[in-house]
Amino acid sequence: MARIKKVIPCWLAALLILGCRLGAPGQPATIETLPSMPVPASSAGEWYSIYFTDPDGPASESLRSGPDQSLAEAIGKARLSVDLAVLRLDLWSIRDALIDAHRGGVSVRLVTDSEYMDEREIQEIIAAGIPVVEDRGQGLMHNKFAVIDRLEVWSGSMNMTVGDAYRNNNNLVRLRSGLLAENYTREFEEMFIDHQFGPGSPSDTPHPVLTIEGAHLENYFSPDDQVAAHLVELIRSARESIYFMAFSFTSDDLASALLERQRAGVRVSGLMEASQVESNIGSQYERFVAAGLDIRLDGNPRDMHHKVMVIDRRFVVLGSYNFTVSAERRNDENTIIVDDPGLAAYFLDEFERLYAQAQ
Repeated sequence: MARIKKVIPCWLAALLILGCRLGAPGQPATIETLPSMPVPASSAGEWYSIYFTDPDGPASESLRSGPDQSLAEAIGKARLSVDLAVLRLDLWSIRDALIDAHRGGVSVRLVTDSEYMDEREIQEIIAAGIPVVEDRGQGLMHNKFAVIDRLEVWSGSMNMTVGDAYRNNNNLVRLRSGLLAENYTREFEEMFIDHQFGPGSPSDTPHPVLTIEGAHLENYFSPDDQVAAHLVELIRSARESIYFMAFSFTSDDLASALLERQRAGVRVSGLMEASQVESNIGSQYERFVAAGLDIRLDGNPRDMHHKVMVIDRRFVVLGSYNFTVSAERRNDENTIIVDDPGLAAYFLDEFERLYAQAQ
């Protein structure tokens, strides 16, 4: 059983890796904090790591040692394969890691959105001989995930950009599971090999429900898996509390489910990106305010880019899926629901930190 080496607020976790070991059934996970460099070898029980960006920290000035560095180091340790699906990529750390892995004999493949194919880093990746597939779709290829050696998955809200890694509030989560990696590999190859994007993508996730070392997970992809219906069901199961951080929130169904739980006595608190509230005609912000929901606009002059819900302090919803109609119906997205109080506690710390800064 790991011991707590150092107690820290979660906002410092941009520079820390949080390795989790499950305790006895029914008991919260214990957390061991270790330096983020290098990424430690995973062993039995060490199945997730969490990284949060820190726009107010020293890394935001140096543009070094952010969450991207930990992913780059993991790519550098790959022995067989690296598959990356990302909306946009302009981080030299990830570019260099992919090119080095390719030159070292690792199979490296990339899927991205057509709108960002002209990024210099993408063109340099192509020039190095790495195959890149663009979506050419009406919606966005909005995923932000990597699969390394078909054994571990990196996902979350963070695009592989300087802005997302160092200016915006984001999360990046590493999950070690062959079954979860199989899900993401299937989704990746639908795009990379079959060129199936958006509504044309089939609903064929091998393991939509799985267990990693006693923790229950659900894994869905948009728009083929009707993610909103699963989230509505989860929200309606809430008995005590729901906390959410939303870059964009336009979904009537999700908003109605939240307000329904509020009326039932469940505490519902939210943090929303201010610029999206101002520019999105379909934003649910005014509806939330009118209903008396505990809601704040974020205080980051750039973007609060999380897409997270924490329910009853145990269920965490994370991934690339904004709570929007576009995420549900048009864009290629991924969503993970994790039932783990330890992981939930870290996302609650992040919520509380940003909530204190908010308007």
